[in-house]
Amino acid sequence: MTDYRRADGETRYWPLGPFKVRLPFLHYRFEWPDYFQGLLMCAVDLAAIPLMTELLGMPFEAALAVVLLNGLLYLTHHLLGDPVVPGWITPAIPLLIVYCETFPEGPERVHALIAFQLLLGLFCIGLGATGLSRKVVGLVPPAIKAGIIMGAGIAAVISVFKVGGRFESFPWTISIAIGIAFYLIFSRHFAWLKNRNRFWGLLGKLGIFPIIALAIVIAPLFAEAPWPTIEWGFTKPDFVTLWTEYTVFGLGLPSPEMFLQAVPTMLAAYIVLFGDVLQGKALLTEADEARRDEKIDYDPDRAHMIFGGRNATMSIIGPDVAMCGPLWAAMHVVIVERFKEGRKAMDSIFGGAGSFRWGTNTGLILMPIVSLVEPILGVALALTLLIQGYVSVRIGILEARSQRDLGIAGVTAAVLATQGATWAFAVGVALCFLIYGRRFFSGENDQTFTKDLEPRNASSRNNDEETP
Repeated sequence: MTDYRRADGETRYWPLGPFKVRLPFLHYRFEWPDYFQGLLMCAVDLAAIPLMTELLGMPFEAALAVVLLNGLLYLTHHLLGDPVVPGWITPAIPLLIVYCETFPEGPERVHALIAFQLLLGLFCIGLGATGLSRKVVGLVPPAIKAGIIMGAGIAAVISVFKVGGRFESFPWTISIAIGIAFYLIFSRHFAWLKNRNRFWGLLGKLGIFPIIALAIVIAPLFAEAPWPTIEWGFTKPDFVTLWTEYTVFGLGLPSPEMFLQAVPTMLAAYIVLFGDVLQGKALLTEADEARRDEKIDYDPDRAHMIFGGRNATMSIIGPDVAMCGPLWAAMHVVIVERFKEGRKAMDSIFGGAGSFRWGTNTGLILMPIVSLVEPILGVALALTLLIQGYVSVRIGILEARSQRDLGIAGVTAAVLATQGATWAFAVGVALCFLIYGRRFFSGENDQTFTKDLEPRNASSRNNDEETP
């Protein structure tokens, strides 16, 4: 077998400034299991299409062109040295939708999206190039940070269940699918099963793919979607319509006022995506400790420059409502868990992450796969939003450090979900100033989240771990 390791244990690469270029077969072993999983999981990428068709009035084929362009840019992460499975900025999608809906549908709404995504991209590139990303987020008071993240989660749930939302179109499919999804992903009982049975362990590693496959069958059974009509050949994205009607090539650049209006929503989206950066780093630290044979170099600044570059590029060639995020958490966990099984299972983390994204790109151009999942793309999107809503609310609450923080966060979250990021920031700043005064940035820590720890003895903790 070819040894792709350098003397220091890191996978081979070509240095390119802050980046480390790695190509399949030359610098890392191609992992066929991850490639084939990606071939099927492209269904989640395709779930971005309903977002663009509903918000922008974009034709299906033009929206498919956006998904394909975004898919190609997913490859830049592992190719340039970022060992993650990248994805959307899922929690921020409802925030962006609320913002864009304040503009009339047509060129003005497209300009609002272009301004937002270009601003976000340039902001992230600047933070990555200067190394200021940690300092910027550190300046945000914990109460406001908690409110923004919680609000993103609440907005995600509202977008599914509001009048005219996706739940009205797929009530039975979404109810059954989300119930099974929450059990497989978050249940203590299923986590207990996974550790004791190989079949359940394998099912757990497939992420939300089994649920999407189940939705393909459930939706027609409940007459909520037609049975898929399998088509053969290759997909036909419409780049001409995309570039002439939905980009700066046909519409020109947004006005300076558009960029100014986008600043609050951009900052809210950045706070949300920074949580994904921290999560990705934590998962890779665990992987590095489990596999001492490969040295994993994860640099948040390099990651900022890559996903910032993706957002800036997409804002010009194909504005994307799902945005370009640093991590697809569900699939990154799947890849990391297989990597932990040893070098025989996966030679390099770059091989796993890279092969998976090569697979999703292949799936996006195969018409049989696209036509199979097309009837339930709305369900796939609803599942993604509801799962992300659960995670965002949980993470947001944990950002708070006191009961006062929780009160400020709750009000800020409600305002964000109903009125948008501009009003949410204004309300959060006002409440922090009125309640904390000089301690605006530091707030307080009243031990709210640790007050119940002392009565719990070691035996009760052990029992919690051993039984579902």
